[in-house]
Amino acid sequence: MISSSFMVSANANPIIATLSKRSYASSPSSDFLCKSRLVAFPLVASVSVLLWTNPVNAGILSGFSGLESVPGPELPKIDFLNKWNEDNQKKYAELDSQFKSSKVLKELLEKSKQNKERNERLIQDKYCLRGAEWGVGDCSTQGMTQQERDDFVAMLKKRTGEE
Repeated sequence: MISSSFMVSANANPIIATLSKRSYASSPSSDFLCKSRLVAFPLVASVSVLLWTNPVNAGILSGFSGLESVPGPELPKIDFLNKWNEDNQKKYAELDSQFKSSKVLKELLEKSKQNKERNERLIQDKYCLRGAEWGVGDCSTQGMTQQERDDFVAMLKKRTGEE
């Protein structure tokens, strides 16, 4: 954005005019003003939107509850489908109760409980072994003799299966 202005020098011959070109876009003060305006206007607009407290009115539809609240038409009942649905529900309920009381499910639940306990203990032993090796935490070996430390760490390694 280059603006040119013609200026006639006061001491010069009126026939000879000097042409002075000034660039307003390239001066440092105009760059700063331009950049500050590019940042300031969106910032002011954002703050004003965030601080606006008046509630939004939906206009003519503000009291309308919407189409979802209107009940649909009553569909015809078919006796055959109702009876079939009831029979299926009874059959599924009976199968569910048989499965819940089955020996297989009880065995799987028991194995799952045992595995959970075993895995928790294994994880605790691994953390205990790490603490014993580093000398920190509940399983710290501080205050033990070298032989006691070695025996304790060997026992933990045997428990965790690292040996």
